[in-house]
Amino acid sequence: MLGDAAVTGRRLTRDEIESRRALGARAAEAGHGWRSLVRAHLVAGREHWPRGADPDRVLAVVEQAVDAFADGYERAQRLVVRKEEAARREFIDDLLHGRGDPGRLAARSERFGLRLSRAHAVAVAEGPEKYDETDPVPRQVASDLFARFENRRILFTTKDGRMVCVAPGDQDDVLTHFAKRSYAATGRAQVAIGRSRPGTVGIGHSYEEALNALDVAQRMGLDEPLLRASDLLVFPVLARDRQALVDLVSSTLGPLEQARGGARPLLDTLTAYFDTGCVAASTARRLSLSVRALTYRLARVRTLTGTDPTDPVDRYTLQTAVIGARLLDWPARPLSSTETTL
Repeated sequence: MLGDAAVTGRRLTRDEIESRRALGARAAEAGHGWRSLVRAHLVAGREHWPRGADPDRVLAVVEQAVDAFADGYERAQRLVVRKEEAARREFIDDLLHGRGDPGRLAARSERFGLRLSRAHAVAVAEGPEKYDETDPVPRQVASDLFARFENRRILFTTKDGRMVCVAPGDQDDVLTHFAKRSYAATGRAQVAIGRSRPGTVGIGHSYEEALNALDVAQRMGLDEPLLRASDLLVFPVLARDRQALVDLVSSTLGPLEQARGGARPLLDTLTAYFDTGCVAASTARRLSLSVRALTYRLARVRTLTGTDPTDPVDRYTLQTAVIGARLLDWPARPLSSTETTL
């Protein structure tokens, strides 16, 4: 082609351009590096330079050839990247949701940096926005994470707008660092860490525990930046028998709806009272009330419900019912609603 172009001054034909593109794609699929390929083209151009040829004519053809070759190479590279990303995303979905054959998942895990013969724990970060892996925040968190733990077998990804980190269960420093970097990158991310569990199914369970911890934190108004599922086990235990929880809230707190203004003011009073360790002065300050007004509200609760918040025996029932009301989002959602979920 160089010789013909030097004599005739022509450019590459459509078929010749397509042949260069096809070779570029083959080179990408074979795994050849781009730098060595460009060098090879320049060496070939120099070795086969037609004697006495017009440089402009020859270089114009070299430019066309390299450009077409690069186009084919880049197209193939993009296709490989898309296939790789699709395979990675499929693996992550199967891993986090406990789908697929465990043996096949374990075989694929090595390719993505995990060794599933070990126990693993999952941390999930929920920020003020939804993210995917191309966004600046996840890229920054991932960069910080792998810069510090480059030799660890960990997995970072995004799922449903949240950032997710999977690490060996005995490497809590990885997950706590992930939590710190997530909070620093977003300004107010909340991170939940599931319990360490063995095997492929264990990762899915740890992931679900972390998601449930975030959900409980939202329902209960917990604003700690780092949550551990192991510290919140009482909530899923309470929620496990939904009907029993509904009955408890209905029978214990239902009478509060008879109060002027509904149940919400008195329920908020009980919540603050229990959150402050049943200290009247602290509760009054939190609610911007006088101690006398607080005492009146607590007495009103005793009158309506028949249980005394200041009595140690009654207090346990009331506090459990208050926790149940927050889990059920009552009274905002009626207890009879079939849409209520935990």
